[in-house]
Amino acid sequence: MGVNEDLMVMGSALPLQSVVRDEHLLLSPPHPPKVPIKLAGEQPTLTVVHYPQEFQEEAYAPPRGVYENDEIRIEWQKLDGRQPFYHRNCDVDEISYQIAGERTLLTELGSVEHNWPGEFSRIPQGVAHDNYSRAESHLLFYIPAPVTELVPAQRESRAMFPPFPGWQAGAANEAVSWNMGTPGRDIILFPVDEQQLLDHVHSDNRRIQVLRPDLDRDITWMYSTDRVRLGLVTTVPGGERRYRRTLDADEIQYQANGRRSLITQHGIIDLEPGDFVRIPLGISHASVATEPGDYVSLLSRSELPQVADTSRTADRYSSERLAALDVELH
Repeated sequence: MGVNEDLMVMGSALPLQSVVRDEHLLLSPPHPPKVPIKLAGEQPTLTVVHYPQEFQEEAYAPPRGVYENDEIRIEWQKLDGRQPFYHRNCDVDEISYQIAGERTLLTELGSVEHNWPGEFSRIPQGVAHDNYSRAESHLLFYIPAPVTELVPAQRESRAMFPPFPGWQAGAANEAVSWNMGTPGRDIILFPVDEQQLLDHVHSDNRRIQVLRPDLDRDITWMYSTDRVRLGLVTTVPGGERRYRRTLDADEIQYQANGRRSLITQHGIIDLEPGDFVRIPLGISHASVATEPGDYVSLLSRSELPQVADTSRTADRYSSERLAALDVELH
């Protein structure tokens, strides 16, 4: 079957060019080469990391690292109750994506209620923050500062006293960390006056911006630096199957809602809510959605290896596996 492939670079909404492909050849192993060709590395099938979106009670645990390099760290966090300390990053902006549940984000720039799945917010470098969560989960993206918001804010943080029912200022600690908040990279832990810390909002004009994507658009890019882009992609059943090959960035996808199949030159895999997957730079891929959905997408100019345990792996390409997707759709 003939398909179109778009050759993309990060930061451009339009492809450098589009190429017509034979889909079977695009996904198949190469013909025997006439001369030896050494590939850049092994060609394993894609791997998926999965964390359930349904809240399950368990003892407090630090955020789970999922992907990480020297510049970026992506974490998944589940929490019910207070975080055990205020946190201040030395080197990064900290962006969150709300998956489920409710969370009060307490910061020196005011407090925010994250009560709706799909919201993003960014804590600027050097701003102390804490969380009060109610059976919730969220993603964390640690990205070298400064990060720029690309869409207008839906609302802003504000002075809230008490920040949540039953709150009383009490003994609290502050942890200052570097290297993207990676466990074991805290610089110092010391006691603070919580009321004094939160009162900083009255002397600082900056505010935390809460962003929501436009679900009527195919892609809403929310944040960027010169080396990273973060946004949300919506998918619907039907329409043209179009491949995309990003020439200058790894892509991390987190399936937030709905189910789809991801077809790539490193295998075919079915994705469900709670799945993470990494598509290496230069690998062609397309999505086949069986129901409306959306996924968080992060593009990184540097390789972003998986550091979490693998939940499952993609199937190797076969014409039968590909044909089964068409049967399911119809």
